[in-house]
Amino acid sequence: MLTPQEAQILATSFWVATNAVLWSLPFAVVIAFALSRRFPGKLALEGLTHLPIILPPVLVGFLLLMLLGQRGPIGSLLAGAGIHLAFTARGAALATAVMTFPVFVRSIRLAFEATDRNLFAAAAVLRAGPADRFFSIALPLAGPGILAGMVMAFATALGEFGAVITFAANIPGQTQTLPLAIYAVLQEPGGEAEAMRLAGLSLVLAMAGLAAAALLQRWAAHRLSG
Repeated sequence: MLTPQEAQILATSFWVATNAVLWSLPFAVVIAFALSRRFPGKLALEGLTHLPIILPPVLVGFLLLMLLGQRGPIGSLLAGAGIHLAFTARGAALATAVMTFPVFVRSIRLAFEATDRNLFAAAAVLRAGPADRFFSIALPLAGPGILAGMVMAFATALGEFGAVITFAANIPGQTQTLPLAIYAVLQEPGGEAEAMRLAGLSLVLAMAGLAAAALLQRWAAHRLSG
């Protein structure tokens, strides 16, 4: 049975992870589709997409703070419009979205690459435009893979720590997700038992997400194989 504090932590974690996935979904789909094709500059786009994996998460959070903080070049403009991201739940979701974006793109890219290219060639012969081919062929066929990518990104988002604590801080009831809560209780004397409870909950959620993603990928493979 969860305590009210644990329920709050779980609710914050789900809110942050859900918004991180939904905000990055359209960008992940477009970039994944582009990377599944050949075009000039593909290597540069691929490197930029995977940059959050290469850089330390704390550095990613710091860069977001420099850009989107109230004194940053973008953050000051947003603040003038009444939009604040640093040290807020929305900021935690943004930092999580940036860190999980490479995983999200890779999962969706595999779905696009698994589609039969002959279908696109046939559609081109029938004079279907690029947008028509994307929305009527590529997107429906990759749909199960995109759904699996969303589940995988959600499970990954639940474990994000470094970028979130740097950009959004560890504010109970606002930005404190499961990993941040585990870190917080470990700083308290005798907090090991509570940390183990939270770690167990985090492990269960992560395993459930991975299992769901695996089942969706199998279903997608079976659907594409006919």
